[in-house]
Amino acid sequence: MLLLQSVFNGISVSSVLLIAALGLAIIFGLMGVINLAHGEFIMLGAYATFAVQSGFKAVLGESGLSLYIIFALPVAFIVTALVGLALERSVIRFLYGRPLDTLLATWGFSLILRQFVRSVDWSLFIGIAVFCLLFFGGLAILRRRLDGQQTRKGANTILLLLSLGIAIVTRVLLGQTDATALTKPWFSARNVDVTAPNWLQGGVPIGSFQFPFARLFIIALTIVCVVATYWFLQRSRWGLRIRAVTQNRSMSACLGIPTRKVDALTFALGSGLAGIAGCAITLLGSVGPNIGQNYIVDTFMVVVVGGVGNLVGTIVAALAIGTLTYLIGSGMFALLLTPVEALNPLADFFTFFATTSMAKVMVFALIIAFLQFRPSGIFPPKGRTAES
Repeated sequence: MLLLQSVFNGISVSSVLLIAALGLAIIFGLMGVINLAHGEFIMLGAYATFAVQSGFKAVLGESGLSLYIIFALPVAFIVTALVGLALERSVIRFLYGRPLDTLLATWGFSLILRQFVRSVDWSLFIGIAVFCLLFFGGLAILRRRLDGQQTRKGANTILLLLSLGIAIVTRVLLGQTDATALTKPWFSARNVDVTAPNWLQGGVPIGSFQFPFARLFIIALTIVCVVATYWFLQRSRWGLRIRAVTQNRSMSACLGIPTRKVDALTFALGSGLAGIAGCAITLLGSVGPNIGQNYIVDTFMVVVVGGVGNLVGTIVAALAIGTLTYLIGSGMFALLLTPVEALNPLADFFTFFATTSMAKVMVFALIIAFLQFRPSGIFPPKGRTAES
């Protein structure tokens, strides 16, 4: 029974990893973009969930805690999808086909997001809103009034500098006011706790153990995300366009498919799935600015081991890596081997790795060994995807 509970806990942890890996499989597997900010998208989803919970609690009191998770899931998806869309439109679309450049750009963006969460307050938020309003509103006006490319380029530069200057001045002036509400950080660098809804507290008793409702909810959420992602990619019109652009961008453009819109939608979808993973993580523990760093390496390992861009491979790899890491880190393998005297040396070996960090080291070593025999993963890409 103890083994059954450990496997269940491992599967629930794997479920969060799978949701995060789905988003990365779309961004990295289908678009070829090495997105090191994916962990920070998970963090944004977690903080969006915390913000929704705080809002419901402030408006509805304690009774609001039973409803917030239903609204937090779409909010987390939308927030991270919009941030991902902004990143793709402003930076990534200029770097397609240059994976090392996307790696550096997204790594820098991840640092910006972490610092933003630590220091954001109303004055900073208002400053950013002023910049966006002036710059993007000005761009819309310039596109209608100016025709020459060189003239428009120079006007865009002047508009950017003016908008940035006004936004900085606004931020400084608001920061120097005596209003504490404007300068108090929203989250700060400390971890925050998200309370699970009442109907997700407790669990299903089986024998002497209990399977928590929160972990069952995470598993069910993962199944819904997998089915929805599969349906979208295989059955919807935009999913067909995404797969067409992935297979042959030039031919897709010749057939009238808006490749730029497909790129933006694909990146937003992958980012939104990371936000849902962040929402699920809040049910397992506290939320901090560095929470995404705990998952980014694991999600990349899942995508590579499963086969780049393969949905079934991502599912198998996530369940295998997550469950194996939990069983090793929790000491379950060592506990099972200890009663057999002949296997005591092996039990001591697994006892040495019976921590979360050491378990990841061991799993990482096993993955390296596995990739020596199957460098393309469990389900390697085929056809034009493999050739490219």
